[in-house]
Amino acid sequence: MTALLEQLIEALRVLPGVGRKSAQRMAYHVLERGRDGGRQLATVLAEAVERIGHCSQCRDFSETPVCATCASASRDRQQLCVVESPADRLAIETATGYRGLYYVLQGRLSPLDGIGPRELGLDALATRLASGEVAELIVATSATVEGEATAHYLAQLARQHGVRPSRLAQGLPLGGELEYVDRGTLSHAFGSRGEMRE
Repeated sequence: MTALLEQLIEALRVLPGVGRKSAQRMAYHVLERGRDGGRQLATVLAEAVERIGHCSQCRDFSETPVCATCASASRDRQQLCVVESPADRLAIETATGYRGLYYVLQGRLSPLDGIGPRELGLDALATRLASGEVAELIVATSATVEGEATAHYLAQLARQHGVRPSRLAQGLPLGGELEYVDRGTLSHAFGSRGEMRE
């Protein structure tokens, strides 16, 4: 194997979920059958890495200092949904009718990994909450231990600034059969049950 081929394989391994074998398969495919696609990928990747940064207001990916969502006059500025990643923001945006704004943490609190409030931009979030524009902080973090710790921290931060915190409902999946739901999910859903509406 040539040194350059080895470098290509190692470079492809930086992608999540791509091990040595997958990277090798990709490299061989590009060199055997997809050289035009490889050139296009290299060009677009280089341009994206150079030009895409973060929105100064919500920290989502953006080519401009303020993203289109934050710049939109039609969004409800009293609602702010906090998510862990740009992928989470996109999921909420495409699956719901939510018309408020977002704040993307780019992670979750994890002291063992050295990720604290500063790394998540929570100082900027606190400043935003202190401005008085936000009435409700919708916490949409994952149901992991770190996600729950982050949710708790965000709720406290919201209350300190007189903002009402809310949390996405969690529990049984739509169309799920109780006998097939894992014990942790069933226990959480049972413990956080609510009154049925008419």
